[in-house]
Amino acid sequence: MAKVLIIDDDPLFGKMLTQSVEFLGHEAYLAQTLQQGVATCESEAFDLVYLDLGLPDGNGLDALPRLKASPSNPEIVIVTGAEDPDGAELAVRSGAWDYVQKPASLEKLSLPLLRALEFRRRKSDRPITVFHRESILGSSPALRELVDRLAEAAASEANVLLFGETGTGKELCARAVHANSRRAGKAFVVVDCAAIPDTLLESELFGYMKGAFTGASQNREGLIRQAHGGTLFLDEIGELSLLKQKTFLRVIQERTYRPLGSTREEVSDFRLLAATNKNLDELVRQGKFREDLLFRLRAIGVTLPPLRDRPEDIPELTMGYTAWLCRRYYMDTKGFSPDFFESLGDYSWPGNVRELHAVLELVLASAGVDPILFPHHLPTNIRASVARKKVRQRPLEAAPKAQDTDRIGMLLPWKNHRLRELDRVERRYLLGLLALTGGNVSKAARMAELSRPRLYALLRKHGLFRAWAGDEAPSSD
Repeated sequence: MAKVLIIDDDPLFGKMLTQSVEFLGHEAYLAQTLQQGVATCESEAFDLVYLDLGLPDGNGLDALPRLKASPSNPEIVIVTGAEDPDGAELAVRSGAWDYVQKPASLEKLSLPLLRALEFRRRKSDRPITVFHRESILGSSPALRELVDRLAEAAASEANVLLFGETGTGKELCARAVHANSRRAGKAFVVVDCAAIPDTLLESELFGYMKGAFTGASQNREGLIRQAHGGTLFLDEIGELSLLKQKTFLRVIQERTYRPLGSTREEVSDFRLLAATNKNLDELVRQGKFREDLLFRLRAIGVTLPPLRDRPEDIPELTMGYTAWLCRRYYMDTKGFSPDFFESLGDYSWPGNVRELHAVLELVLASAGVDPILFPHHLPTNIRASVARKKVRQRPLEAAPKAQDTDRIGMLLPWKNHRLRELDRVERRYLLGLLALTGGNVSKAARMAELSRPRLYALLRKHGLFRAWAGDEAPSSD
């Protein structure tokens, strides 16, 4: 028996859908506002949520990421009377299971539920596989979903297309897929599609035989041959000219190529991964990217979240990379003031994780021998941006009133509200503890008057264990 949440302000439709769900043998809960629905979903485990878009207190699409990020990670079915093709596309791209337009028959409303429940049952029956995350730091819902997608990609031999803004870690994720695949012990070959001139593409990819052209004094193995048995990673695939795209098309489809000057075709057994920060569908519409090539590249599509969409990962990323930099430059371990993390969280990070890494190197150079990092160690442009944001937000802030208390908390049963607040307080305490001790667990255990095993357990519970463990440098693409 599954648990289904219906978020809809139409009492008649809500009652009808509730009865339909119960008739199928499942539990149904009805919320008539977006706030009530989100609070209910975050406090209880649901398998599926029927979500209306036009609610009295907001648009359901705005709450979709938060609903997906709730502990049970429910499937979301959008149900709305609005005729909005763009909204339907956006909903599916944002993680919705399906999109149903009102008025709809009970059969059309029930079918997504039955299919989603079957999908979840099969998913839960799959054997648990361990995915080694390499240096992919973070424990936010967005990152956990990304890791799940990467694990699925690693278990397959299908082509993978990674999409993400510059600096989100596309090459890092590609290496993680390779490291967790059956080809892990073989070569990982990177092709920088933006850096190879059209005139040299074939010789770089396919290699050449001695005498194939002036200056070819010996045989040379191409990148396609080097990737045999391993993984070929095409970085910035969106930068390819149409001429280059044609060259890639056949080798991707057939896995065969002919070195320059050779009369014999060679075979290369490689796994293909590709990455881009461009909208390839839009490039196809503009005639700048081959549709047949896109189809071959995107057997599995994985979208990397920008850093601004997972700000809760910033402390862990900061502590992990700072600890690595201190070891690299033989510096004493640094601590962090709480407002240092607040300033990092208030910045939008247009350059994503790559920009964060560059900023932390500047911060360490600015701090010198100072044992604690403060906001004044940050570059001026970041401090100015944060200050501007705070000034712009100030008029919106008002003194709390009795009727404006935490309504979401008040909607929860006391036990659930208490556990939620306890988790929040625990995580804040642990972040501050690690910041003050620079990630030194022995020192942190003494300061907190906890045993090391107990501290380890708390760190793992809140996804902070990786913030200080490990010697490999976190990196971005």
